[in-house]
Order: sequence, then C-alpha cells, then structure tokens
Amino acid sequence: MVRLNPYLSFQGKAREALEFYRSFLGGEVEISTYGSMPGMTDDPAEQDLVMHGQLETDHGLTLMAADNPSSMPYVAPSSGVTVALTGGPDDLEYVQAAVTALSDGATDVMPFEKAPWGDHYGQLTDRYGVSWMFDVGPA
Repeated sequence: MVRLNPYLSFQGKAREALEFYRSFLGGEVEISTYGSMPGMTDDPAEQDLVMHGQLETDHGLTLMAADNPSSMPYVAPSSGVTVALTGGPDDLEYVQAAVTALSDGATDVMPFEKAPWGDHYGQLTDRYGVSWMFDVGPA
C-alpha cells in the first residue's frame, strides 16, 4: 500500500517535537540518530541529532521528522505546506484534543469550531512553526 506522510525538518528540535506530537496523538516514536549511522556526520555535536524519526499512532497516522545537520541546508516549515488532521464525527474528540494541545504556544490560530459548511474546522501554526489544519465532517 502506498502512503503519503508528512516529513518535517527541524534544527535540533525533532526529538522534542515528535514526543510533543506523541503526547496527544498517541502511538510510538522510533528514532535513529546521525551517530548511529557511520559517515552521516563528522561533527561530534551532531551525533545525537535525529537522522530519521517516525511517530506511528494507533489511529493509522504516520508523522516523520529529522534534524538538519550543518552539512545540509535547512528549509524551515512554510505556510504553503500544511499538516491536515481530518476525520468524521467519531473522530471529533480526538481531533479536538490535538487542537487543544497544539494551541499551547501556537500563532495564527483560527478556532476549531462549526463552520458555515457544517464541518468543524480550524487551523494554527504550532510552537515549532508547523502549519496545521483540522476538519471533522458530519455523518
């Protein structure tokens, strides 16, 4: 089965971000560091940075992330790319919990509430600069 998954870039915050996302999305985080892969970086200060991290949730969500070492250009999250967390009426409580957690330290917040078209909708930019959109449709 082919899957399309968000892959987020960080500068030294990938582990922290994945653990934060796990705190409300649930699931397990797996992390490989640059130090665990010989030849990935020669800088001793970068050995513990996340080369690849992955959060797999019980809801079937996958969120991946990595830290950029100094040898690679860093591309900050942009408002042109948004992580969308969507679902149906049975997912309303789960999505609301995610919105509540992500709102701590967030900017550009559009409240998650009933929209004119009938869905619950909202958006924000989280404390790490990642844009999120939320939509829960009716039955």
